[in-house]
Amino acid sequence: MDLYQIFIQLIIFLFGATAIIDIIGYWPTIKDLYIHKKYSANSRSYELWASTSGVSLLYGIFILEDSLYIGVSSIYLIANLTVLILTIKINRTKN
Repeated sequence: MDLYQIFIQLIIFLFGATAIIDIIGYWPTIKDLYIHKKYSANSRSYELWASTSGVSLLYGIFILEDSLYIGVSSIYLIANLTVLILTIKINRTKN
């Protein structure tokens, strides 16, 4: 395997790892919202991030047709929607 192929495999691995890093990054906010019922997220930001990650997912499905990209984009979308839904739920409970 030449250096270029090693580099490509490293990029593929690192891109896949971003999904795990994303879950770790979202966990404190999800924990605050779900377990502690503590409002800790700006719903407008998560609306924007959910919509952009949704577009990225659709791009992966219909344009790239790349399973790794689709998987990572799906995790981003699920994380954003989870935070958004929990934030909306807490806001409705408070009102």
